[in-house]
Amino acid sequence: MSWFEDNLWGGVGLVVAGAIAAYLLVRYLALPIIHSIVKRSPVKWDDILLDNQVLHRFALVFPVIVIRAGIPSLPLVDDGWAEPISRITDALLIVLGLYALNALLKAVNNYYVTLPVSGSRPIKGYLQVLQIVAAVFGGVAVVARLADQSVGLMLGGLGAMTAVLLLIFQDTILSLVASVQLTQNEMLRVGDWIEIPDIGVDGDVIDIALHTVKVQNWDKTISTVPTHRLISKTFRNWRGMDDAGGRRIKRALHIDATSVRFLDDADLARFHSFEPLTTYMQRKGEELTTSGAAQVLPDGTWGDPRRLTNLGTFRAYVAAYLKRHPALETERLTMLVRLLSPTPEGVPLEIYTFTDGTDWVMYEGIQSDIFDHLLAMLPQFGLRLFQNPSGADIRSISG
Repeated sequence: MSWFEDNLWGGVGLVVAGAIAAYLLVRYLALPIIHSIVKRSPVKWDDILLDNQVLHRFALVFPVIVIRAGIPSLPLVDDGWAEPISRITDALLIVLGLYALNALLKAVNNYYVTLPVSGSRPIKGYLQVLQIVAAVFGGVAVVARLADQSVGLMLGGLGAMTAVLLLIFQDTILSLVASVQLTQNEMLRVGDWIEIPDIGVDGDVIDIALHTVKVQNWDKTISTVPTHRLISKTFRNWRGMDDAGGRRIKRALHIDATSVRFLDDADLARFHSFEPLTTYMQRKGEELTTSGAAQVLPDGTWGDPRRLTNLGTFRAYVAAYLKRHPALETERLTMLVRLLSPTPEGVPLEIYTFTDGTDWVMYEGIQSDIFDHLLAMLPQFGLRLFQNPSGADIRSISG
């Protein structure tokens, strides 16, 4: 005891050595034992704690505790030194606690994303809010302890600065509100394909945080969108397409209007023997026989009877072709073939149907197969695709 009374710095050195020893024991003896136990454990959450260095950060607390308890207890350390040392070490313990808490919250999020519910109910934004709140109150506690003031008194002064804090954290508040709305209304999930045309965003959501939403565009670039931007502006979410299990094809063939005509007897006979149109031709023939005969008008002239056109017959063929296509979903989802209003570019024959799947590569392949087949079938019905005059057309006219 007399050695401590006569040698202050020797005592301080022993306390510091004890703090270092405490850290080394925890870091290189206790943690490896815990690590080996965790690796043998069948559960997953403890592995995530290790991966995020939670226990390593808590290990930093032990040497500070040794210093906090040891140095003020030395006989030659009077109150003039003991109190400041206590305040500094207490403030350091708060900082280290916040440091460990951040790692713990990160580990909680990393474990949560492994659960199926995480796709529709992300909690990363809420954890970030908790980190901000903890940092604010931790900062107040640190200042209060260093100044040797009551935490309640410091919080009272913080309340007087509410207006200033609202101004400083207005983006955080907006983002928090937006994050709650996006989550509770299930407007956005990780993995959703979203499109925001006015800022050039078009791709999959890969992360939803408090302040930002990260989207990986189809060109593999990453766009960062403020969370509140998704509430204040319009965006398109393609999740409904995935839920429906089909991807829409909506494209038109522009038919040259001058190629549209009535079917002659040879055409009627040919299409009657064309298997995809046999049922259609028989039904139309019965309709025309019963209701389409020419009628004598009051002035003695004959009215024009109903007749089949090559465009109407081609439209029936397209509908039959789509219904038989194995890669299209025509029973559960809408399928139609319709004529739109004529335009200077011809008569649009629009196809509206859905593929039986949403994969992009498959979808483009199916769509291409359908339209190259229909383009090849147009001459069989005496139809032509509208096309603006090309250089070859001009040369043939001049020749």
